[in-house]
Amino acid sequence: MSAPQGHTLPKEERLCGKTTVSALISDGKWGTTPHLRFCWAAGRGTGRNRLMVSVPKKFFKRAVRRNLLKRRLREAYRLQKELLTASGVDLMIAYSHPEITDFQTLYAEVTEILGRIDEKCR
Repeated sequence: MSAPQGHTLPKEERLCGKTTVSALISDGKWGTTPHLRFCWAAGRGTGRNRLMVSVPKKFFKRAVRRNLLKRRLREAYRLQKELLTASGVDLMIAYSHPEITDFQTLYAEVTEILGRIDEKCR
């Protein structure tokens, strides 16, 4: 069974590359929620919104736990990426809490992040 057309996260929507990530970190705007930090920059000229997720080794030494949180964050974004109506937005979400958080909490915080960014891009 395939996912609906809008609820996918193809390679073109993933932010990668040393130069693009460093440009985002240096030029982007930062914000926080209780469990997440995020950096975003609009008007990159790609025409698509791109996402990068990070969970630091400082908080979670085991890769299994880091990967679990990264999967949860990507899934929360994937399910509601249409909330971000602007195009060409690069977004980095970094987990910044020392304990594992459930999916519903992360889903709500990603909703808040996308709402804030969409509001500022108008």
